[in-house]
Amino acid sequence: MNEQAGRRARGGGGAARRAERSAVHFETARFIERNIPNLEILNEEALEIIERNAETVLAEIGVNFVENPGALELWRAAGADVQGERVRIPRGLARQLCATAPGRIVQHARNPERTVEIGGRSLVLAPVYGPPFVRDAAGGRRYATMADFNNFVKLGYMSKWLHHSGGTVCEPTDVPVNKRHLDMLFAHMTLSDKPYMGSVTEPSRAADSVEMSKILFGAEFVDQNTVMTSLININSPMTFDGIMMGALEVYAKANQACIISPFIVGGAMAPVSVAGTLTQVLAEVLAGVAYSQLVRKGAPVIFGAFVTSIDMNSGAPTFGTPEASHITYGAGQLARRLGLPYRSAGAFCGSKLPDAQAAYESANSLNMGLLSGVNFMLHACGWLEGGLVSSYEKFVMDADQLGILHRLAAGVRMDEEAQAMDAIREVGPSGHYLGCEHTQANFKDAFWRTDLLDYKPFETWEEEGARDTVALASERVKKLLADYQKPAIDPAVEEALAAYVAQKKAGMADAFL
Repeated sequence: MNEQAGRRARGGGGAARRAERSAVHFETARFIERNIPNLEILNEEALEIIERNAETVLAEIGVNFVENPGALELWRAAGADVQGERVRIPRGLARQLCATAPGRIVQHARNPERTVEIGGRSLVLAPVYGPPFVRDAAGGRRYATMADFNNFVKLGYMSKWLHHSGGTVCEPTDVPVNKRHLDMLFAHMTLSDKPYMGSVTEPSRAADSVEMSKILFGAEFVDQNTVMTSLININSPMTFDGIMMGALEVYAKANQACIISPFIVGGAMAPVSVAGTLTQVLAEVLAGVAYSQLVRKGAPVIFGAFVTSIDMNSGAPTFGTPEASHITYGAGQLARRLGLPYRSAGAFCGSKLPDAQAAYESANSLNMGLLSGVNFMLHACGWLEGGLVSSYEKFVMDADQLGILHRLAAGVRMDEEAQAMDAIREVGPSGHYLGCEHTQANFKDAFWRTDLLDYKPFETWEEEGARDTVALASERVKKLLADYQKPAIDPAVEEALAAYVAQKKAGMADAFL
């Protein structure tokens, strides 16, 4: 980050150092490195069948690249059969193109201590993405505002177990559609120092994301490093629209990471069977990743899979189901065979409230993500009502539970201290371990400890108001927001970001569509 360091020395360096000294630092756990095996649900024969069928889909059925003549020309030049907007990709071509994508991505944060690695055995946790509504215990369900967005960025910054600030943590509906990406990026860049995501709702907004990142990190640093991860959804089944692909093109050319992610609701956007859905997911990812490499060989990309099943009575998406788990496990195996980082899972639920249904479904979804080998988990906290709502209380409830994923992923220690033979000898038959030397030396870190849940005796719990988990979560939200202090940032950089936002906003009329 030499260019950035030089710029800071010229303008506002002393102020930046004073801000650094006065800032309060909150502990953030390092991204997870798994010491446990992945759950592999498909055998070699099944994997080969799915891979062969996916190649058949690409070669014989094809995929659509709509409203994007440039993409069609790139495919034609690469050897694909292009008829209208339908692209048929010869067997082996997509896989050959995918081979140039990196297997591990370093996404830099403006605070180097928050930099993450995506791929291999790592797991990076990011918050909810995209809901137009928010909910809290006091105000109920309502349209999200920019104030809510800022609050969620602050909560994410304060959360120990979250490694990433995310992207559209809620959709601020009080800001014009064509301008809100500027405010959202400014919030991520200034209210947090964790990694963040760029805008994908229009190619020019992706370009703004790159330009603002250059102000934050320095143009040379951004040209040579990945500082953003962005979500590129495929319009399943098998359609790549011009807006999303336009954003992908901007990011690929700028060497910024994209999640190529089919959006699957089984029975609606994909077959009802697990094998059929996995075939379509693989075909779509192969085509999307291959296209990113046509745009720029070596562009960083992530194999994405957003998968739910469907309630055949109501048509509503369902979460935490065994079928979704099977697909998530299988997609992880397919991603590893391609040598690509893998995105899937999250704290998914269809519940309207942060209640028992939400807890069951979210726990199932989080655990499947850990065991399936996910490297980047979007929606790891705050998701409610099938993704329509960002919930304040569920955000902190989920974020607390993410600590369990860290502990599970660490595996079982087998060093001499963990074997505890001295403790077993010291206590012997009929004793207890509460006062023994081994317990005294290890009790602080021996067990995972919640920052939220209540384990007090009944009498104490009753005296304190008999609060349920939602009430405890509401109190924790208030405390975190009250304790929040903005991370240090060079004032000259912040001023330059604010000026860019102001200039861009002034140059266009408000649009709410």
